[in-house]
Amino acid sequence: MLPKGIAASAQAGQQKAKVSPVRIGAPVFGASQDPEVLALAHRKLGYRAAYCPAVQLDDKQRIQEISRAFGKHDVVIAEVGRWVNLLDADPAKRAANLKTVTDGLALAEAVGARCCVDIAGSYNREVWYGPHPKNLSKEFFDAAVENARKIIDAVKPKRAKFCYEMMGWALPDSPDAYLEMIKAVDREAFAVHLDPCNLINSPRRFYDNTKLLNECFDKLGPRIASCHAKDLRWEVEMNVHFREVPLGTGALDYRTYLKRLASLPGDVPLMIEHMRGAEEYDKSRLCSTKTGSFLKIGVENDR
Repeated sequence: MLPKGIAASAQAGQQKAKVSPVRIGAPVFGASQDPEVLALAHRKLGYRAAYCPAVQLDDKQRIQEISRAFGKHDVVIAEVGRWVNLLDADPAKRAANLKTVTDGLALAEAVGARCCVDIAGSYNREVWYGPHPKNLSKEFFDAAVENARKIIDAVKPKRAKFCYEMMGWALPDSPDAYLEMIKAVDREAFAVHLDPCNLINSPRRFYDNTKLLNECFDKLGPRIASCHAKDLRWEVEMNVHFREVPLGTGALDYRTYLKRLASLPGDVPLMIEHMRGAEEYDKSRLCSTKTGSFLKIGVENDR
């Protein structure tokens, strides 16, 4: 049985759904950190979604100013990223990282962000997000479930969600693995952060990425809180090597991605990431806008 709220969407990809404009966002370079100026800088660049600006959880005044300014200019704060290892081998570091992410969810709730996001962690001792055989184990799954429950139960958010980002070498590593984790965590505030490029870890998924995208939206659609955008290119050498590249220069089926995203309820933002500077971000924004225009899907921007 699928978790609550997901069963009704099992055949969403086969049905005609209402299409809404897609909010897109990205980092803004060189702008003042004044909330009013920063919100306007996003709009000037054509963005109606944003990563959470730098702010401490105890800085209540700045949190209010950010929330007010971004709301005034209709810029959604998509996510509070807290990129730390929740399964660090060092118990002291693991505890500190758990607090970092818990505070991140509290900040997301206070500032009005859609979600706080991290990966579930890794048992790799050298690279905090790196591969390890136990990252696909029941031990890993149970620890990730326990951490998600602790974070959500400590904050008790009413509007912000907590998400794990799927990875190619750690759970959840597929839509079905995420469904299993949603059921196990059993908290309404546990949601999905979708980054399809992270899931492409084999030639089969690379070539069948349209099928993978549709599977993600069919199975996880109602629980998706925010999404990441980048593209993926196969760098041919003696073993499989995929490289992240700007939108439109790789193999990801952005027509399907935008079409399915536009059909979701809840105005889910799409955040461009991992580009090399402002020029690549702008090229990626233009690619998403042109693709949306081709599909007659609005990609909200001002340019």
